[in-house]
Amino acid sequence: MNTTSVDAYLADGCGRCDQYQTPQCKVHLWTSALVELRALLVASGLSEEMKWGSPCYTLDGKNVVMLTSFKDHCALSFFKGVLLADERGVLAAPGPNSQAMRLFKFTSRDEVRAQRELVVRYLEEAIALERAGATVTFAASPEPMPAELSAQLAADPALSAAFDALTPGRRRSYILHVSGAKQAKTRAARAERCVPLILAGKGFNER
Repeated sequence: MNTTSVDAYLADGCGRCDQYQTPQCKVHLWTSALVELRALLVASGLSEEMKWGSPCYTLDGKNVVMLTSFKDHCALSFFKGVLLADERGVLAAPGPNSQAMRLFKFTSRDEVRAQRELVVRYLEEAIALERAGATVTFAASPEPMPAELSAQLAADPALSAAFDALTPGRRRSYILHVSGAKQAKTRAARAERCVPLILAGKGFNER
């Protein structure tokens, strides 16, 4: 994973797949748009860091927005995007189970430039929400705990305590991953493989 710098990200990619440092890396599909977005992010006054292989912009150590690259688009990924007013209806959830994060998608530098005023407005709103201490209310238990994960936690008090200490989103990532397998044997194997990540205080998708 690329944790070096945003300049390295733009030059080499995120490092999360085997196309890292190759012309096929998806970051290279959107370089000009990403550069344009980065300029707006830096101008917003947020601190620029690298997290999870992508540029992350923070306020007093709190994550506000990330620059992300996908096969079909690049995006501003707002960590508390669900709280944004989104009067234009441009924000989209990354997936059907996403409760907080919302994406503002782009496919060209010209599109970023055309939406510049709206981008700045959304950034200002996201910063204001963070300064105000706004929080997302997550569904307490949107999916039932799979029996295989429950058994794994019950067998190890230290693991159970580590799981309880995770953020709601991280706990949910394990519930979704384990329960996503159709066979009990596969669910049990998935639950076992989750143990080191849980003890490390990470979500399933974090490495």
